[in-house]
Amino acid sequence: MISRRAVLAASLLALPASHLFAQATPVLDGHDPVAYFTEGTPRRGDPAYAFDWDGKRWHFASAANRDAFAAAPAAYAPQYGGNCAWAVAEGYLAPVDPDAWAIVDGKLYLNANRRIQRRWERDIPGFIRRADANWPGLRNN
Repeated sequence: MISRRAVLAASLLALPASHLFAQATPVLDGHDPVAYFTEGTPRRGDPAYAFDWDGKRWHFASAANRDAFAAAPAAYAPQYGGNCAWAVAEGYLAPVDPDAWAIVDGKLYLNANRRIQRRWERDIPGFIRRADANWPGLRNN
């Protein structure tokens, strides 16, 4: 958990909030992003198979998954920097539940929880369009 003091310090130093979270925990709470594609399910990664990309630490279940990600990270990384797709569509950033996910048109999308995922599923194409439009303004927050 990031303290209020750390958030205040980051704002005083003009650091994006994402900088705090990148240092605190691995993306996807340590789940392997490649496993969503290859196994069709979330799978906890192992810190022994870590890889740093895009200023974040990623964990993988195997060396093969780590190497696949390293060769083409954009093909496996979740959309919107690993933030909740529905929240980005609504104009803000929110953490995700690694078990609330979908692959749409070959891209991994995550949601804050299963309740939010059900909302997102009501209009996936519309939410993706809105999130894609909002993401450039949110990505450095």
